[in-house]
Amino acid sequence: MLVRERMEAETQTESNSAPPLPEPTPGFAHRHIGPDAAETQAMLEAVGQPSMGAFIEAVVPGAIRQEEALKLPEALSETDALARLRAMSGRNQIHRSYIGMGFAGCIVPPVIQRNLLENPGWYTQYTPYQSEISQ
Repeated sequence: MLVRERMEAETQTESNSAPPLPEPTPGFAHRHIGPDAAETQAMLEAVGQPSMGAFIEAVVPGAIRQEEALKLPEALSETDALARLRAMSGRNQIHRSYIGMGFAGCIVPPVIQRNLLENPGWYTQYTPYQSEISQ
């Protein structure tokens, strides 16, 4: 809440006619963080399992379960991740595409062009009524 108050104070000093900032949506973070321990326990009780490990054992087949921990590098901050992605993308090379080389021009009859290639039924869900078609 301290950040919000500071932003409002800065806004007020810049312009007294500026509208106030909207209030944050209640529960936004809660919806994206996931269940807490009490909610997790309630869900486990609902499905009849004593723990999350027991639930996974009961639900996930052993043939697809990985027993050892993933070997992941340390997590990066957003800034570090963007810098790494920028460096990786800088190594990309632009090559000429030869797809379609050797294509020879041809004449497409208008009835084929309109009813097959340009038919709106390929890209819209709209189906005209019979009376509209007859017009």
